[in-house]
Amino acid sequence: MGRKVTLATCSLNQWALDFEGNSERILKSIELAKAQGAKYRLGPELEICGYGCADHFYESDTLLHCFQVLKKLLESPITQDIICDVGMWVSPSNSETN
Repeated sequence: MGRKVTLATCSLNQWALDFEGNSERILKSIELAKAQGAKYRLGPELEICGYGCADHFYESDTLLHCFQVLKKLLESPITQDIICDVGMWVSPSNSETN
């Protein structure tokens, strides 16, 4: 017989390019998921950078800030003892544009 697993899914009110606010809301959702006994927390595909970034996806600092937030999340004690699935934009490889 299998074991019971509690899964938490999130739909956060994220803002485009609000990296600080978005990361705070992500961390809060992880805290809430853990408080409810979740062992796996699933967020939306662009929760770190937010939707609607348009041409900002072509700017290197958008990618940099996404990775900075990811680093902050990985280093946070809040993300201990739970699997967190967070979404962020990653630029397409240069081979696709050449």
